[in-house]
Amino acid sequence: MGMLVGYARVSTAEQSLHLQRDALKKAGCKRIFTDVASGTKTERPGLGKALDYVRGGDTLVVWKLDRLGRSLTHLIDSVHALQARKVGFRSLQESLDTRTSGGKLVFHVFGALAEFERDIIRERTSAGLAAARARGRRGGRPRVLDEKKTALARTLHKEGTPTAVICATLGISRSSLYRYLAAPPPPAAPAKANRSKAASRRTPATGARTETYGKTPPVGRSRRPLP
Repeated sequence: MGMLVGYARVSTAEQSLHLQRDALKKAGCKRIFTDVASGTKTERPGLGKALDYVRGGDTLVVWKLDRLGRSLTHLIDSVHALQARKVGFRSLQESLDTRTSGGKLVFHVFGALAEFERDIIRERTSAGLAAARARGRRGGRPRVLDEKKTALARTLHKEGTPTAVICATLGISRSSLYRYLAAPPPPAAPAKANRSKAASRRTPATGARTETYGKTPPVGRSRRPLP
């Protein structure tokens, strides 16, 4: 039979490890590793030492599930990594033990829930991006230079202005400047043709020809053809 190796963790130095230590010793743990760190931190030296210490056939024991995993996904991944090394996992408060069939079933359910959570997040993210694109919004970092500043950067670069001077003037880095210079310039806007058709008619008094642009002849008057 393998060894029971305990792991205890508290978030702050004001909290005490005595409760967890006593519970782990009562469960039969021969070696206990500890950490004083928030559960959201990835760097936990005590946990790293515990994972290095356990061997195939051993069992890693914690007081509660949240002492090991930062999230449900991280907990599932950690337990799967232990199982790949033939190391068991046991949580005292939840009475879970991956060495038993019931404990394995529970973690299979946890794994399904974690996958379901990932799918929901993925779907919500895709739906949000699609809605933003439909409103004309694009993702990614906002542009540092607008079209006018980009045109100024191109002009200064063509005139031989030193790169350091251009960057200092526009407040950008060298890599950003080169990226804007390498990007193709925006297409020129097409000229707008706003010519309207002119309708010619003669005035009844003088017979002179006048032109009205885009106007309809008065009601009741017919348009006479020009000679």
